[in-house]
Amino acid sequence: MSIFQEDQPPSAEALNARLAGYRFERDALGRSAASVFRLEALGLPTLYLKVERAGPFGELADEAGRLRWLQTSGLPCPDIIAEDSDGVHNRLLISALPGSDLASALVLTPLARVELLAAALLDLHRLPIASCPFDHRLERRVAAAKARMQASIVDETDFDETRVGKSAEALFAELQSGSLGREDLVITHGDACLPNFIASEEGFSGYIDCSRLGVADRYQDIALACRSIAHNFGEALVQPFLERYGMPAADPARLDYYQLLDEFF
Repeated sequence: MSIFQEDQPPSAEALNARLAGYRFERDALGRSAASVFRLEALGLPTLYLKVERAGPFGELADEAGRLRWLQTSGLPCPDIIAEDSDGVHNRLLISALPGSDLASALVLTPLARVELLAAALLDLHRLPIASCPFDHRLERRVAAAKARMQASIVDETDFDETRVGKSAEALFAELQSGSLGREDLVITHGDACLPNFIASEEGFSGYIDCSRLGVADRYQDIALACRSIAHNFGEALVQPFLERYGMPAADPARLDYYQLLDEFF
């Protein structure tokens, strides 16, 4: 897929001008539907370019809006350099944060990384929900899951091991039959996996891949963080993460439900 198009609008021409002199390296980490490129050039700041097909399930406009909001909150995240859409592709150009993602930050021990993840989520979850315009409460997220299922864009080959072989329809029936009661609302990252948090030897650098940030039950983040920690470092570090977060006894039913919900995204 080309990142350049002929007869582009001025916004695209401006974005293309910012790319001059850079070399591109495809970033294969993560499961985003967008193509992600790391841009480097001698004497220029490192950037990231995200490209996705325009359509009803695109997330780059959502990400841009959330990054702008997150910066007003005072929490660290990439700067937006430029963005554009030609109706076929959406593109978002952002700055790079110092360090590496918490799944691969080898300068830090696994324990230090899970503790940084817990602290980063605490900082986000402590923000006042009234300040956040993005509503990701369960009713909306289940509706979004249904829309994705009906559009046949749920990747059934990427289900967690315990759900491999099941259909999206069967999992959606499980979602509908589940009942969790009142939501404990905070501002969530929405995809709180280790690769979406950046750190260096100096400490936490910021949040990335924020297209699903919004007001939701805190277990939206806790469930995905626990799954990511177990996958990357083993089950033994899940409890230290929970204790650093201040939740020494997690609710297994809520963990399972929000991990189930994530299968649709």
